[in-house]
Amino acid sequence: MHISILLMEQIIELFIMILMGFIIVKAGIVKDEDSKVLSKIVLYLIIPCVIINAFQVDYTSKTVRGLLIAFVASVILQLVLLFIISAMGRLFHMNEVEVASVYYSNSGNLIVPIVTFILGQEWVLYGCAFMSVQLVFLWTHCKKIISRESSYDWRKIVLNINMISIIIGVVLFFTRIHLPQLINDTIGSVGSMIGPASMIVTGMLFAGMDLKKVFANRRVYFVTFLRMLLVPLISLILIKISHMAYLSADAPKIMLIVFLAVITPSASTVTQMCQVYGNDSRYASAINVVTTLCAVVTMPVMVLLYEEFI
Repeated sequence: MHISILLMEQIIELFIMILMGFIIVKAGIVKDEDSKVLSKIVLYLIIPCVIINAFQVDYTSKTVRGLLIAFVASVILQLVLLFIISAMGRLFHMNEVEVASVYYSNSGNLIVPIVTFILGQEWVLYGCAFMSVQLVFLWTHCKKIISRESSYDWRKIVLNINMISIIIGVVLFFTRIHLPQLINDTIGSVGSMIGPASMIVTGMLFAGMDLKKVFANRRVYFVTFLRMLLVPLISLILIKISHMAYLSADAPKIMLIVFLAVITPSASTVTQMCQVYGNDSRYASAINVVTTLCAVVTMPVMVLLYEEFI
């Protein structure tokens, strides 16, 4: 129950940040299209800093074991969910934005502040294992469907700054190299902006929408149901039957972090990619805002179910 209450407080805080982005547009200080610049800063600067900073922890056998559990669980969970959601997409005639919004959680923007707040900074690394796996899918599957490209450009994927950041982080961790304190502190400070920056982008985009059309669109609620209720319940069942939460003393908390990463609202990265590649960013933002609003209730409830059944 304590974790659920802390989680609710953190989500409300992030939602207030969305409101701030909304207000600065409505007040005429900036325009909603100005958010595109901030989106690029999040994608190409802030997220890489988050990844590298997360891997700057002490190398121990316990940490490696926990990281392996988190990584394997993340790969299995995301592969199974991709198969299920792709099938649902065909069954319910979902477009690219809807499929991406149901499949991709906002772990990249939310898992770091949430885990830090409710469990502590030392647990963030395991959330980054999920983020690292998701980034591979984001820059392959998600980029392909959002940009409507017919094939993957593996050179662009491998040389993408986010993928490079994962490689740098992993190499530094396993070679036990710690960055100079000044550089590490700088990277950490930039990375800490991920929650506010991403939420402000969402709020700015939302301010440029016709709110009546947003809330009158029944598809938004359907996508929200899939993202915030069906996907978390499927994930909970998969975690239960996999028995991965019983592999070590820390496994229950590690799997809770993986579960938290899965049950977050739809990814704001989908909105940002829609902006960059010319898809429907306003629809993606509408889904992100509605799922974030619902997360105030659904995420604490799902955590309670996890604590009860896992």
